[in-house]
Amino acid sequence: MITKAVRLYGKNDLRLEIFELPALAPDEILAKVICDSICMSSYKAATTAQTHKRIPKDVGENPVIIGHEFAGEIIEVGSKWKGDFSTGDKFSIQPALNYEGGPVGILSAPGYSYRYIGGDATYIIIPDEVMRQGCLLKYNGKGFYQAALAEPMSCVIGALHANYHTSPGSYDHRMDIVEGGSMAIFAGVGPMGLAMIDYILHRDKKPSLLVVTDIDKTRLERAARLFPSELAAAKGIRLIYINTGSCDDPAGKLRSINGGRGYDDVFVMAPVASVIEQADAVLGFDGCLNFFAGPADSAFSAKLNFYNVHYSATHVAGTSGGNTEDMKEALQLMARGLDPAGLVTHIGGLDSVVETTLDLPSIPGGKKLIYTHLQMPLVAIGDFGKLGEENPAFTRLDEICSAHNGLWNTRAEKYLLDNPEAFRLRQ
Repeated sequence: MITKAVRLYGKNDLRLEIFELPALAPDEILAKVICDSICMSSYKAATTAQTHKRIPKDVGENPVIIGHEFAGEIIEVGSKWKGDFSTGDKFSIQPALNYEGGPVGILSAPGYSYRYIGGDATYIIIPDEVMRQGCLLKYNGKGFYQAALAEPMSCVIGALHANYHTSPGSYDHRMDIVEGGSMAIFAGVGPMGLAMIDYILHRDKKPSLLVVTDIDKTRLERAARLFPSELAAAKGIRLIYINTGSCDDPAGKLRSINGGRGYDDVFVMAPVASVIEQADAVLGFDGCLNFFAGPADSAFSAKLNFYNVHYSATHVAGTSGGNTEDMKEALQLMARGLDPAGLVTHIGGLDSVVETTLDLPSIPGGKKLIYTHLQMPLVAIGDFGKLGEENPAFTRLDEICSAHNGLWNTRAEKYLLDNPEAFRLRQ
């Protein structure tokens, strides 16, 4: 089987290549990738390469396929797995294998560590350990992009599950956020912050107060349109968006919203020292600060109030991904109506992956969704209408998305996949 894929050879060295996959072994599965969501983690992997914990040291000689938030359909099943999977099955993959026998040991993951599996490819070989670890997950939804976004959704699900609280005089940890408590998300209207808001509105255990902060007025306004306070109120949540860039005392502002008290659960979605310190300053008694954002700088640090650690039992958690159960929960919630389309702001083809991945921090908006069998530039959903002046296919996409509150959706995905030639790059 011939595949076309983006492979990593070294720091900032990504190459779109065509090559032949090896013959399928009895314990492997051949699959077609439909779409992959480009994550900031892929940017970090591409810029750090062999110094990254998940990337093999010999990546220069044995390049790996990048992309770990992907979905597709099974083409051929090796004899070992014929009783569990079938040709035509839709799938999503939990990339955090926690498998010691992988290319880099327990941190091995598709999209980082493997030569023949990753999201930015047309066809892949899924190795035996993915199935043995229970990380190949069947998906029964209408489209594919939701399954691709199940991985980032699992990361925010895992973050809430990882928070913990205690009671005075007890050493028992109560996992998860405080039900009916107060919660704040700092730098919370980027892609992962939006995913967290979406999850909170759809889960059973909810806070009574949710404050979301950022300094980007445009992104705050978009978040408020996607997840309005009225929608949250109908679910028993008082939701408030705050532009901390316009506040003289952001921590004081947040405390005043909560009657002068601190917050039970605080999540930090950007690796910025000042943001972490603001978050620390609003913690209440037994408050848990979850540092969700992963810094690229191994020496990154910020000040923490250890007086409060000692006397107010404040504490810190950190999460960098979800586990398989978190991902299953994401897929189950999607079956119940959760649609992560609000995370997606750009659509592109495989040809746009190299440039998009390396330039990701400078590209505004949310998730960049790649359809790997298309040759198409990276395009903002908001620009479909303008592009339609020269290409009527974009006019049709704009009409479909406009009918869905300006969001990507399964109808738009189907139209894109049914008309691949209409979106080819024009030289």
